[in-house]
Order: sequence, then structure tokens, then C-alpha cells
Amino acid sequence: MIAGFFDRLAAAIERSGSRLCVGLDPHLGGVPAEELAAFNRRLIEATAEFACCYKPNIAFYEARGEAGMRALRETLAAVPPDLPVILDAKRGDIGSTAEAYAAALFDDLGADAATVNPYLGHDALAPFLQRDDRGVYILCRTSNPGAADLQDLHVETASGERLPLYLVVADYARQWNARGNIGVVVGATYPRELAAIRIRCPELPLLIPGVGVQGGALEEVVETAENGKPAGFVVSVSRAIVEAARPGEDPFVAARAAARRYRDAIAAAARARR
Repeated sequence: MIAGFFDRLAAAIERSGSRLCVGLDPHLGGVPAEELAAFNRRLIEATAEFACCYKPNIAFYEARGEAGMRALRETLAAVPPDLPVILDAKRGDIGSTAEAYAAALFDDLGADAATVNPYLGHDALAPFLQRDDRGVYILCRTSNPGAADLQDLHVETASGERLPLYLVVADYARQWNARGNIGVVVGATYPRELAAIRIRCPELPLLIPGVGVQGGALEEVVETAENGKPAGFVVSVSRAIVEAARPGEDPFVAARAAARRYRDAIAAAARARR
């Protein structure tokens, strides 16, 4: 029997003593496409000791065309096999299109998990959710300033409750989680909303972006997210690690030091909660 994604993630967390997810998001204007795979390989080598998983954002590779997608494939191949990969793709579409997206991310690229957009409803996510061995992180309360435009809207549920849409999404994620392969994405920049999600759906695994450059409060977020479960949460950090070097400093030495700091800070905050 093939272990599910969250079992593999829990094993990686236990081995590494880390809940740090390193984001591999090569922003445009940085490393050229033809150098990207080699850069990412060295970055992975520098940070793997302190990470429990990696999260490339597919947009930054797609934007570089064929060379970028080739770099993505080489990057995925460079991640140690005991460290899961979450492909940040935010897919979500109808019927056969959703099936094609799931096949592209899971079968072609070989991602262990993917982020998905719930706006089109359950049938748009079904091709992802039916993969027992793969993880699915549903966007719930994202870290960007414009998230409130829709995610904070209050709606009436079938039971008569009036809830912000992000809590309705969390409820659906819990209902759809029959296979135990669903988590939700909740931004560290909105700790009050994260707390509301954790209270309402305490068992759901969380993928938490927004720490580092976006300014999320690490200690507060981790103390709220900690639920005692092996794969209960991971904190994603990208630019604060990838771009940690000061002028003249070796970028990989700086990335290694930053990854260590984040791993230790997350662990210390989680211990404080217990």
C-alpha cells in the first residue's frame, strides 16, 4: 500500500525536526532561465537539512517558456526523495479540464501535492481529491491584501449560519476529506482568520505562506496552528531564504543560514504552544 501524502510529510517532519517548507519561486528578473536549474540544485543542497518539503510556484517557470519548464523538471528531480514536493499551481476548472490539470501536476510533473482553487466547487476538485497518494491544499484564506474582496464576504449556509466565505470553504474542505488527503492554505498575514479556521476545523493540515517578506508574525501563527498532529501544519518561506544574501555574500551560505533560523524559530514557537 502506497503511503498517503500527509503520512510522507509527517515522516519528513519527524526525520528533519522541521516544519519549514522552502519555496522555490524564482521571481522574474532574477536568475536567467538557463541557469535556474543549477541555481535551484545548489539551493536545495544548501537547505535540505532544515526543510520538511519544498514548494515551487509553477508560474515563475511557465513564464520562462520551454527553458523554464525544463528547469522546473530538473528542480523537481533535484529534491531528495524523502522530502515531498508541493506544486503551487492553484488549479481549479470544470470536468475534463480539471482531469487534465491533475494529470499534468501529478502524473507528468510528479508532484506529491498541489494547491487548488475551490471557486468552481467540488466537481472541479474531484480529479485531484481522488488521488489517495497525493495531497491537495485548498485555498482558504490567502495572504494577499485583496483576499478580503471575496474571502471575507458573509454568506448564509444551508444550516442558517452566516459565516465569512473562508470559513465556509474550510467546512467544505473538512466534508470533502474522506480520503484524508486535504489541507488548506491560510496566510500568516491574517492570524485572526487563521485562528478562526483552526478552531472550526482543528484537524485540517495547514499550509501557511506569508512569513518573511510578506510580514506574517511567525510566533503567533505557529502557536495558533499547532494542533499536536504530525503533519498539522507547515510554514512556507521563499524570498526570505532564496534572497537572504547581502551584497557580496554567498547566496547559498546565506540561504542555508536563513533556513536554519526559520526551522529553529518554528520549532521553538511550536514547543511554546504545547
